[in-house]
Amino acid sequence: MRIFITGASSGIGKALATAYAQQGVCLGLVGRKKQVLEALAASLPGQHRVYALDIVDRNALHTAARDFLESGPVDIVIACAGISIGTLTEHEEDFIQFQKVIHTNLLAMVATFEPFIKPMKTRDCGTLVGISSVAGVRGLPGSSAYSASKAATTTYLESLRVDLHDTNLKVVTIAPGFIDTPMTQHNPYKMPFLMQPDDFAGAALKAIKKGNSHTVIPWQMGMVATLLKWVPNPVYDYFAFRSGRKPRNNSLS
Repeated sequence: MRIFITGASSGIGKALATAYAQQGVCLGLVGRKKQVLEALAASLPGQHRVYALDIVDRNALHTAARDFLESGPVDIVIACAGISIGTLTEHEEDFIQFQKVIHTNLLAMVATFEPFIKPMKTRDCGTLVGISSVAGVRGLPGSSAYSASKAATTTYLESLRVDLHDTNLKVVTIAPGFIDTPMTQHNPYKMPFLMQPDDFAGAALKAIKKGNSHTVIPWQMGMVATLLKWVPNPVYDYFAFRSGRKPRNNSLS
């Protein structure tokens, strides 16, 4: 089996890569930090390819995808790269941060999948996995760009799944809750059901293998997300306003 993973240098991307490597999978590891990726690849069993690039560089991403495809068919593509930046619309300079978050979390996911769909259709098999977030269920204070990007990601993946309905390709949406990664470790508020990356990876691999269309991890956050959808706006606004807020321009990936 061969799997292409973006955002593999840290966080849940690294955890997913590690878990799959333990199963004897050949990986295409994508991230910004070449030395980190090379160290990861060297630490894992098997032979893997490293692609150091900025995920928003569509041409570089496509070149990496084509290189990985040239060495053999790809079974699973996991678009895991993402960033979270605290933003406030009243600050006009934050528009640049909005663009960065939307480009990284949504458009780069589209660019990640683009080169693989035709080859997968030719083989009539393959799985496209997008990492969304529970943060896309309702808008979180200080996280307007991130919440919007993840809501868009979830909807995009649903549309993609419908577009590919008449094929044997699967589209899997994974929506993490709070996972203990560099992205969340500086959050100045309580994070219920905080999960370790390795535990997240174990649950994600099961969902991907089953081809589940949408899975929230951990499952407890799935229950919370379902309830949040039905909370009346005045009630949600009251409690969300009083919860912790992500600081502006706190960029972590």
